[in-house]
Amino acid sequence: MRALRNLRKATLAAAAALLAVSPALADPVTLKVNPVDDDGRVTLGDVFDDAGSAANVVIASRAGPSVVFEAGQLQGLALRSGLQWNNPQGLRRVVVRQGSAAPATGGNVQTASAARAGATVEVLTYARSLSAGDVVQPEDVSWTTVQSHLAVGGAPSDAEQVIGLSARRALRAGSPVAVRDLTSPQVIARNDMVEVAFISGGVRLTITGRATRNAAMGEPVPVLNLQSNRTIDAVATGPGQAVTGPGAQMARANPTQFASR
Repeated sequence: MRALRNLRKATLAAAAALLAVSPALADPVTLKVNPVDDDGRVTLGDVFDDAGSAANVVIASRAGPSVVFEAGQLQGLALRSGLQWNNPQGLRRVVVRQGSAAPATGGNVQTASAARAGATVEVLTYARSLSAGDVVQPEDVSWTTVQSHLAVGGAPSDAEQVIGLSARRALRAGSPVAVRDLTSPQVIARNDMVEVAFISGGVRLTITGRATRNAAMGEPVPVLNLQSNRTIDAVATGPGQAVTGPGAQMARANPTQFASR
């Protein structure tokens, strides 16, 4: 009996090994420069070059102008079909957009027929309720058909526009997404200790003080110098980081370039 059990275990292990896809055996693929689909069914062939026999494998349905994948999620979907994408660019997300076969109707773009009473339009809505301060993830939004009069002004035409932003207030599942309800995520809270950098002509000086208000990246944040009791006008560039002086205006326009300094 023990020999029979061992034989069954060995057989099951061999079957599992045959069914599993090893990265070493997977076929390498390259991400397309501009992934698009034309029929609402996103396939591996829409996303990758050299997908081969897996090109027709459907990995998502697109209800609106775009579908957003997390890079790791896309790697997993590819690997299940025997494809290996190494993500050499280090991308965080991949957006697959509607192709040229049909005009996009997402966001606040409405055709003449959609403007008529009783007509419908595709809008981006919240897939779950969000609390103030929550950061929007790809799975938190979805395209939904609603009556055209329910479409809000300032609605995004692409999910990528709102992913990574933070809710200004509590937002209910099913409600249309409006850009005015979202902001950049808060990186500095009131009373946080903040390192403020003064950068000019290759010279970088820093001082640490206490933030007197909350701030997102690129927003002004007054910082109290605890030694001199004077307030420094700075711009937030990351968690516990801010810049003042000549670089402050540039940081407001593009704060991420200062985040790694």
